[in-house]
Amino acid sequence: MIYSFKGYTPVVHESSFVHPLAAVTGNVIIGKNCYIGPGAAIRGDWGQIILEDGVNVQENCTVHMFPGKSITLKESAHVGHGAIIHGANLGRNCLIGMNSVIMDDAEIGDESIVGAMSFVKAETIIPKRSLVVGNPAKVIKEVSDEMIAWKTKGTQLYQQLPTDCHESLREVEPLREVPKHMKIQEDVYKTLREHFLRKQESRD
Repeated sequence: MIYSFKGYTPVVHESSFVHPLAAVTGNVIIGKNCYIGPGAAIRGDWGQIILEDGVNVQENCTVHMFPGKSITLKESAHVGHGAIIHGANLGRNCLIGMNSVIMDDAEIGDESIVGAMSFVKAETIIPKRSLVVGNPAKVIKEVSDEMIAWKTKGTQLYQQLPTDCHESLREVEPLREVPKHMKIQEDVYKTLREHFLRKQESRD
């Protein structure tokens, strides 16, 4: 659902996909190849929200701000299921883990990874390439080249998803039994642990 508010109408690039069960309101600008999942709420009622190219905001996420503030989710920012971004700016190619909360005027540096269920306090500045976990969230180490390569590959799947949704997502009646020859989806991505194990095996 796309809503105008006080004369502000969301701008969504035609290559992006906003699920019909998401809500995008007001002064919101969504760039190319972005994915907005069902249940997500992006509310540009009290300030502007910019999603640069390749951003994904997954199921049941909230993006909002303190009155009078405007925020940017930079290119390839990846917001995991159930996360809340409230008045924070996200750096390029960062990852916000599932059910994390990022508060007002926080700044997440480029290529940083915020672990699932972390709480980033208001006005926290997270440097580039930081791995952040906990409540309150703390930087525990630098993100390695291999970690960011793994993250980037996952984000690329979400950047392909808008095209796939435009081409194949349809509302249908359910089947009443499992087809005899149902295909299994491809194994196109590994967990971080599996990723490192595969890398180690290739070196050995």
